[in-house]
Amino acid sequence: MNTTVSVLFYLKRSKAHNEGTCPIYVRVTILTKRFDFSSNKHINPERWSSEGSKVKGTGEETRTINSHLDNIEQKIVEAEKMIFKNDMILTSESLKNQLFGLNVNQRMLIPIFKDHNNKIKELVGKEYASRTLELCTTSFKHTVEFLE
Repeated sequence: MNTTVSVLFYLKRSKAHNEGTCPIYVRVTILTKRFDFSSNKHINPERWSSEGSKVKGTGEETRTINSHLDNIEQKIVEAEKMIFKNDMILTSESLKNQLFGLNVNQRMLIPIFKDHNNKIKELVGKEYASRTLELCTTSFKHTVEFLE
């Protein structure tokens, strides 16, 4: 599946500081779904190049901020690679979770059901009758058939 990840750096002029600087925000778009976050850098709007999504100039501050923006873009690419490496579906939510370390541990129905049946199997004769295991196994088979 070919998914396009678009990264845009922009100034959020609505959150301008008293000194006249504006925060630089990052917008990541995947299949028309997007999320924004702050780069934690501020710059004078006159020094911002909208076309290049970078700070204009050659000074030390300019190089530092542009390097920081390049690092953010690289982290987004690395997060995208990790999603593909883990055979996950690339969505704006999954990329955001990977990027910020918000790995939500999602448990799926089939593994939970298998785990349940394995526990019942271990306890047959102690706490459960063999018929209980048969009923749980049948229920599992019907659930799998229904999901397919």
